[in-house]
Amino acid sequence: MSRTDWEVVIGLEVHTQLNTQSKIFSGASIAFGAEPNAQACAVDIALPGVLPVLNKGAVERAIRFGLAVGATIAPKSIFARKNYFYPDLPKGYQISQYELPVVVGGQIHLLVPDGKGCAYEKVVNLTRAHLEEDAGKSLHEDFHGMTGIDLNRAGTPLLEIVSEPEMSSSAEAVAYAKALHGIVRWIDICDGNMQEGSFRCDANVSVRPRGQAEFGTRREIKNLNSFRFLQQAIDFEVQWQIDLIEDGGKVQQATVLFDPDSGETRAMRSKEDAHDYRYFPDPDLLPLVIDSAWIERVKGELPELPAALSGRFQGEYSLSAYDATTLTASREVAQFYLDTVAAVGSANAKTCANWVMGDLAARLNKAELDITASPVSATQLAGLVARIADNTISNAIAKKVFEALWNKEGDSADAIIDAQGLKQVTDTGAIEAIIDEVLAANPKSVEEFRAGKDKAFNALVGQCMKASKGKANPAQVNELLKKKLG
Repeated sequence: MSRTDWEVVIGLEVHTQLNTQSKIFSGASIAFGAEPNAQACAVDIALPGVLPVLNKGAVERAIRFGLAVGATIAPKSIFARKNYFYPDLPKGYQISQYELPVVVGGQIHLLVPDGKGCAYEKVVNLTRAHLEEDAGKSLHEDFHGMTGIDLNRAGTPLLEIVSEPEMSSSAEAVAYAKALHGIVRWIDICDGNMQEGSFRCDANVSVRPRGQAEFGTRREIKNLNSFRFLQQAIDFEVQWQIDLIEDGGKVQQATVLFDPDSGETRAMRSKEDAHDYRYFPDPDLLPLVIDSAWIERVKGELPELPAALSGRFQGEYSLSAYDATTLTASREVAQFYLDTVAAVGSANAKTCANWVMGDLAARLNKAELDITASPVSATQLAGLVARIADNTISNAIAKKVFEALWNKEGDSADAIIDAQGLKQVTDTGAIEAIIDEVLAANPKSVEEFRAGKDKAFNALVGQCMKASKGKANPAQVNELLKKKLG
């Protein structure tokens, strides 16, 4: 069987660390980077006589998320004790939600690159999102054959977001994870720092012969903390499962880890069934009751959401769905774009989009900078676009001006254009003189053009632009050259 004979089924469980100041059931700090065990209080490790008290801020963030994805906010949800043994689980159980989660349903809309320079739309349905506390952390690197335990993270508030198994490739899974990452940062419930573990993914992966109705046996890849690792892990796991089945083997349900160094997954532990934990109602916590007034208040405080803003970009600025979705991938990028358009005018909205998504994005990626740290401000970029629009500079010269702005060689596009003498030549007489010189110096190209070779014309245009040091207006060069060549 070929790869095309197999269907891949992927569902993601994403652990989103909520950006409260304190833990979900105690007043201990959740600040990253503290000395080990300095932020584990009596409540977090369930010492006798302590009682958990629910963090209202964590609940508000869960409501905010539910509203952002069009989910149902449960008027009543229940906390349970999820019993299992890990060395870094001080209580022997984790407080989570099971039968009745706080958020039910919802959808994530995404654009998935097809690998051919285009993208297709997909909707992934959410099963639920539930509140829970994080466990501690086992440390191995510095203990030479032993394990150290850091309980600082124990009790940190999480919103676990569970998708339906509706993704069929690693590209779809990554697009979904990126879209979800953008939303939780957009509505300011999570800082999204994957390196610090604030946003981490578990991928449930199975394969089945194409056309088969029932699911194959799934394996869960735990704690993927980068989009690149998510894609690599899924791709390896899919091929491993296919190879195993085609060789006559049978996939066993298991939890697996991904090794970035080898690019392979390896089994960590087997699972007896899909639900191999034991849940009991938490006797110390009352049901979480959320009334409609609370939901309406939170709704009123939400910013304009990515989908709505994307629609506005398409309607008001005539951007494509792809451009609008790209520009609303993060709140910071969207704001930069809005500021740029506001400074130069909506007539230049498409040009602004091209520069934000093109040259600016490329430079930021190369420098590993966030757009909030861009050396070129929205106002400066708007000034550059304005000079393109009024034909002061060509697109080619604009790239030089952008580089100069990036390198802090001037405060504005105008200052750089004046200082470096980059103003576009639009004088017809001056351009004609340049063309005459080029034609005289390139008789062979002239002859080839008249013989019907279109490439010769492009070569002559290139020579004219070179002779003008890129300053001649390209449209005028084309028009005048055609006239002179007859």
